[in-house]
Amino acid sequence: MKKRVLLVTLFLLSTILAACGGKTTTSEGYELVKEDKFIFASSGEFAPFSVTDGSGNMTGFDIEVGEAIAAELGLEPEQEKYTFASIVEGVKNGRFDAAVASHTITEERLKEVDFSTPYYYSGAQIFVRPDSDIQTMDDLEGVEIAVSRGSTYADLVEGVSDNIVNYDSDVVALEALNNGRHDAVVTDFVTGREAIGSGMELEARELLDRSEQAVAVAKGNEALLEAINEALETLRDNGKLKEISEKYFGEDITSDPGE
Repeated sequence: MKKRVLLVTLFLLSTILAACGGKTTTSEGYELVKEDKFIFASSGEFAPFSVTDGSGNMTGFDIEVGEAIAAELGLEPEQEKYTFASIVEGVKNGRFDAAVASHTITEERLKEVDFSTPYYYSGAQIFVRPDSDIQTMDDLEGVEIAVSRGSTYADLVEGVSDNIVNYDSDVVALEALNNGRHDAVVTDFVTGREAIGSGMELEARELLDRSEQAVAVAKGNEALLEAINEALETLRDNGKLKEISEKYFGEDITSDPGE
């Protein structure tokens, strides 16, 4: 019995050590989870940024940006679908090389991971059904608001109402609103606009802020962060980022509106 317990213990230890020691360092000096691969996470539930098809593969704006970054790095892209609220923790703990998942740069997240230069610009907006009287943030006081769990939109409405409903996906929250549930959804204005374009009978109301979305990388992997920033600069200069944006949105959301 003792021998069996010892063997199981040794197996578990070897598994843990293999997981911890699995990272490789490239000739450029950055660490990767797997040799010659760029493993990036996204939720697969945030159309049109990342959507999961019938075979389990993700497509969308974020996915193509992640693949374009991999190409610039000379690496094979490998996508990982992960619940949005847990992606930052996964990057921090070395489960992925990076997150290309529409993360807004915030002070709170910067305590956990590092961010690249922004690869697109967006903002939070209120979405309601057409018969709603809600127009502004003040009108959200006390009403039932649906948001994506772990998002900056959840943080934005915290304290505005005691009745906040969390979903794993902004799109699912918008679908629920469209089907008569909740009073409002606060989400990315591009996502809301896409939902309306897809046939949901919703209206956009007050635009609440502007935000910058970027690639998340584990702290301490500065060489990889620098390489990603260089890749993004190339993709801006050669028009690839703009091309991907126009494919999904019909316009360029990758250019800094302040410039």
